Amino acid sequence: MTFDLSTIIKAYDVRGTVPDPFSPAVAEAVGAAFARVVVLPGASDDVRPSAVIGNDMRDSGPALVEAFARGLTAAGVDVVRIGLCSTDGLYYASGARNAPGAMFTASHNPATYNGIKLCRPGARPVGEETGLAEVRSLAQDFLDEGLPPAVAEPGTVSEVDLLGEYAAFLRSLVDLSGIRPIKVVVDAGNGMGGHTVPAVLGTGADLPALPLEIVPLYFELDGSFPNHEANPLEPANLVDLQRAVVAHGADLGLAFDGDADRCFVVDENGRAVSPSAVTVLVGLRELAKEQAAGRPATIIHNLITSRAVPELLDAAGATTVRTRVGHSYIKAQMAEHGAVFGGEHSAHYYFRDFWYADTGMLAAMHVLAALGSQQHPMSALSEMYEPYSASGEINSRVPDVAAARTRVLRAYQAAYPDLELDELDGATVSHWEGQPRWWFNLRASNTEPLLRLNVEAVDEDVMEKVRDDVLALVRAEDEEEPA
Repeated sequence: MTFDLSTIIKAYDVRGTVPDPFSPAVAEAVGAAFARVVVLPGASDDVRPSAVIGNDMRDSGPALVEAFARGLTAAGVDVVRIGLCSTDGLYYASGARNAPGAMFTASHNPATYNGIKLCRPGARPVGEETGLAEVRSLAQDFLDEGLPPAVAEPGTVSEVDLLGEYAAFLRSLVDLSGIRPIKVVVDAGNGMGGHTVPAVLGTGADLPALPLEIVPLYFELDGSFPNHEANPLEPANLVDLQRAVVAHGADLGLAFDGDADRCFVVDENGRAVSPSAVTVLVGLRELAKEQAAGRPATIIHNLITSRAVPELLDAAGATTVRTRVGHSYIKAQMAEHGAVFGGEHSAHYYFRDFWYADTGMLAAMHVLAALGSQQHPMSALSEMYEPYSASGEINSRVPDVAAARTRVLRAYQAAYPDLELDELDGATVSHWEGQPRWWFNLRASNTEPLLRLNVEAVDEDVMEKVRDDVLALVRAEDEEEPA
């Protein structure tokens, strides 16, 4: 018996519980489809087609990787396994080797989950509109009707360790050797940060020591996440880091998610620094580099980031472009505009010099460089880039998403006739040109009966009022429509 692959292959990646429904048989079918949809059509005639595969620390990873590799090799694709790596480590392999890639990870999801993030050569994403729908359809055929027979000359499997290359490449992009001494607590959450941080920021890859004193938290790789979920976006998962920063008198704290492609920052007082502030900080550094070379700079941000992001970056001379939420949209806009940098409210940071892909480690290095190149504390830096008050993302489970959304929009359009409304991604309602200034975005989840609310305002009191008023409307019992 087979099942509908659309339950685990969504808009951006593969994600499901192991072994049911995400089994080795599913992984093999997806590998066979990936070979035919992405790898083989893009291969040149004079070079054997190949793909790189990596995995995070989840116990289910090796068996799924082996099955996926079988699907590739049976189609005539050579497989290069790079073993344990962060997601940006896989992107490095895809970019440096100009090869398609597959990263086995479920990011911040619980231990029972695993998944696959697929990319084309040069770390270009494979999403719903760029090949994933075709992969899903063909893999479904293979599950329903059986895998095709192996080709006459199957591909080979080899293994290579690229951690040192990855670390050296990141160091070539941000020079930390001359900064003042910094003490930093790093919470890896038992995820892949425990593998990459010692190599990039320490001497684990036989690179020279940096002026960093690293205090490690939960560096032991453990896909069961025994200490807390590897999802720093949830405030509860930052508590241990915040306490440790204060207890150790550290200059800042860094938290990585399970596959270490996102990085969150905590200042010396244990206060979380918003990803929007990090976007401004890193964006200004990348802008200055372009300006020094006499080049214009475009920076991408999604519509949930603070209004301070375009305001401060535009004022400094950048061209900012607003886009939808989601890595496939950001990466597409990055490539279309030749953007030097992009940031999301979820702490994904994208770099032109990293094949337009996201890397939490490179963002962390920029933060360390900014802090270590002057004498002000992290709190002073972040305050400059956080002039407004934000709610963070608030999820509401509602019986009728469309009705709740309509209820909110009707109420606000009646109360504020001069509101700006755009629907680039969900509904963004803005009173930013009026007094007091505020805006909110209401987006429906793609997979659950949820509405996601983000509010920002000129100060805390205004933000809380707008937040509470919108939530009351969202969570009110559905009213019957008039006949």
